[in-house]
Amino acid sequence: MKPLKTLPACEESHREGDAQEIDRGLDPDRARRMAEFFSLLGDANRLRILSLLAMRESCVCDLADALDMSESAVSHQLRTLRALRLVKYHKQGRRVYYQLLDHHVLDLYSAVWEHLEEPSEDE
Repeated sequence: MKPLKTLPACEESHREGDAQEIDRGLDPDRARRMAEFFSLLGDANRLRILSLLAMRESCVCDLADALDMSESAVSHQLRTLRALRLVKYHKQGRRVYYQLLDHHVLDLYSAVWEHLEEPSEDE
């Protein structure tokens, strides 16, 4: 088996600007936190809940009915979405109403939606 060729490191920077300032991308801690965020967001039921909350504030029972899920299952998913700081809630009597926390959530949701609706390069 042939050994793999190693490519020589550049002797000079190909970047414009200060050679002392090297962009190393995401720091490891931020990369870990972002990966965890996207991993937790990668659940179809959570995305379905976010899609409904993108349209209007809703109570747990209305979300459960619209999604054909139990209120307990919806509440469980909403706890995760609250931990991610994607939704907030308020109580009116015995009902708990949820809504998107801020525009960042809607922006992220919209950007992914638009991306998936774009034709692929193969089409």
